Amino acid sequence: MESDKVQTLPPPPGVIGSLKAGFDAIASNLPAIFLPLAIDLFLWLGPRLHIDRLFQSLFDEMSQYAFQSGLPSTDILYDQEAYAAIIQRLQQYNLFGVLRTFPIGVFSLMSGKIPNSTPYGTPAAFQIDSVFTLLFWIGLLTLLGWLAGSLFFRWVASIVADSPRLVGMQLGYDVLQTVLLSAIWFALAITFGIPLLILMSLIIIASPLIANVLLLIAGLLSMWLVVPFFFTPHGIYLQQKNALSSIYASFRMARFTLPTSSLFVISVLVIAYGMNYLWAIPSSESWMALVGITGHAFITTSLLAASFIYYRDMHVWLQTVLEKFKTNLPTGQI
Repeated sequence: MESDKVQTLPPPPGVIGSLKAGFDAIASNLPAIFLPLAIDLFLWLGPRLHIDRLFQSLFDEMSQYAFQSGLPSTDILYDQEAYAAIIQRLQQYNLFGVLRTFPIGVFSLMSGKIPNSTPYGTPAAFQIDSVFTLLFWIGLLTLLGWLAGSLFFRWVASIVADSPRLVGMQLGYDVLQTVLLSAIWFALAITFGIPLLILMSLIIIASPLIANVLLLIAGLLSMWLVVPFFFTPHGIYLQQKNALSSIYASFRMARFTLPTSSLFVISVLVIAYGMNYLWAIPSSESWMALVGITGHAFITTSLLAASFIYYRDMHVWLQTVLEKFKTNLPTGQI
């Protein structure tokens, strides 16, 4: 009898089918790749916003204070060498990359690559000269990133849901929930991430072997968290849920569909990060980089559409399965 019940259950959404449907949806709606394409073109060809001079001045003041405090010259020299290495890295950093916000944001290839040159030469560069200005730019770029990310996710979700809702009150609601969801993620990262980082640092100092074992275990256990966190934004854009309800719906779906959903998430991550190596091959000094930027925009937007399709179909399947179980259970067990 139990086997008969299991056989009557509909099959869950397939990973390959969802991926194919996502690529087909974006291939039929190519304007959806506009935002990731536009942001990457801006980060590639547009001006740079640097912060190395600000930190150089801060490091100089710290070195002067250390010298006046009577610290040994060898310690001061060691610190200056460490500072020089940090400044060298900061010279490669473009603060406009903050436009790529998490967990909701416009996908970008150039935010991680941070090119220093373009086909037409060295782009214009601006320096931030105060901490207040730095905080202002971080806040402004983060806000713009959330706004662009909300529009991007709403655009792709509307294609999947075959709905034209892109502007107006719906977009304002999306931005609000995006900010709330990002704040929840940030709070969780601070609450659990910093203590875990400190703990792991102490374990590495005490025993590198134990630390490696714990990192391996943490990597295996992370898949239990990656899946529910991966789908936390989807309820906002497909079902008009608020941030907390969307998080709950994501964890609930992961609870019942973890094996299949894990396979889907792994497939998406492997495709996205694997293709990024291909898109990053052309030099930023060559116009061939435009091919990589366009390919990245199409692939990542298609994968986002596939995730919306998978979430939508899995939600419908899960509701169907739960209804069947309720129907087949004896009255006293419901």
